[in-house]
Amino acid sequence: MDIVVIGSGVVGMTTAWRLARDGHRVTVVDRAGATAQGASHANGAQLSYSYVAPLASPGVWFDLPKYLFGRQSPVRFRPNFELFQYRWLLKFLAACTRTEALATTEKLLRLAYLSRDMLHAAADIRALDFLWSRAGKLVLQGDAAGLAGARAQAEYQSRLGSEQQVLDREGCLAVEPALKAIAHRIHGGVFTPGDEAADPFRLCLGIETLLSGDNSGARFIYGSKVRSLLRAGNRLLGVQTEAGVIEADAYVLAAGVASRRLGLSAGLDLPIYPIKGYSLSLPIANDAAAPQVSITDTACKTVYARLGTRLRVAGMADIVGANDRIDPARLGQLVSQAREAFPQAATWQQIEPWTGLRPATPKGLPILGNSGIDNLVLNVGHGALGFTLAFGSAEAVAAKLAGRAAPVPEQDFSLQAA
Repeated sequence: MDIVVIGSGVVGMTTAWRLARDGHRVTVVDRAGATAQGASHANGAQLSYSYVAPLASPGVWFDLPKYLFGRQSPVRFRPNFELFQYRWLLKFLAACTRTEALATTEKLLRLAYLSRDMLHAAADIRALDFLWSRAGKLVLQGDAAGLAGARAQAEYQSRLGSEQQVLDREGCLAVEPALKAIAHRIHGGVFTPGDEAADPFRLCLGIETLLSGDNSGARFIYGSKVRSLLRAGNRLLGVQTEAGVIEADAYVLAAGVASRRLGLSAGLDLPIYPIKGYSLSLPIANDAAAPQVSITDTACKTVYARLGTRLRVAGMADIVGANDRIDPARLGQLVSQAREAFPQAATWQQIEPWTGLRPATPKGLPILGNSGIDNLVLNVGHGALGFTLAFGSAEAVAAKLAGRAAPVPEQDFSLQAA
């Protein structure tokens, strides 16, 4: 089939790769001038297969005043006059129960494990230079209550196939000695040896090179914004871009936060809201002072990942609408947290700042497969887990288009489930 993939972030590019492997002729179209210029460009770089707990959790209710009024809160909400923001937030708050969070976690774990297995089995992908490492991930907890909750979560996830170690402070420092600067505020943590890190931008570049050079017939159309999806009855006739109409047999919507706007043009109400995040990329100046494993500091909701000779620092979750401008105060907060944690690790005068919009659904579940339109398949709404879930999502979409059995339950990732 001729298939158009709308979006060239890590979700769209892994989908294009998987469809090309099935023998389809793929066209990737994106408004940006090159691949992975949105949420995939400089995100947290973690492949967190065993740590997929959704943002919607019971703890949100306790922290809600801080999110609304705290200037230094890692999660920040600023109301606007957009009705959809309030509708999304009400669904989000309704999902902040223990029962809902555990059910969402179980579904996400299945998809994450599929994603991990797909990457590990793909020799052509693993041969690409995208700074892939398998050093593990350490999630830090700052108090006894946090560690108790993390222990309960690890025990729950162990029944679903996760292999995690619950550690005290000394155990955390044994896993990652570079944490000594903040040892005083570490109560314990959970270490997942099998989690990974990589550069999603470099992965997307590698996939583009791979598909351009293997006679797959793949095309990449950049700098051409998709204005609308052209629907007639229960089929798409094409996608209207700034350069004209592109026609195909089938279409995959994988356009990140732009997916909601494009869905509306075809009569679809996709519950996707942009959640703004920040990152820093900086050269490592002292190898021993920089973390070897990926770190998540739950107190600050900040993550650290080593990418070759550079350190990636990412954090914040700002529910402030479609605003992708860098807020100097938020950036300064991230720099301050990073310098506190690893003061000797980096050349702090050579910071590369970035911000991006994560396409989030209220429950934290991506929407995969059926759109209700015969020849349009959805691969949207991955939130902060787009990199982790990309290969599994691509496999689910490819199976749908090929008529194969679904690799994960379709109902778990339906539009209605989100």
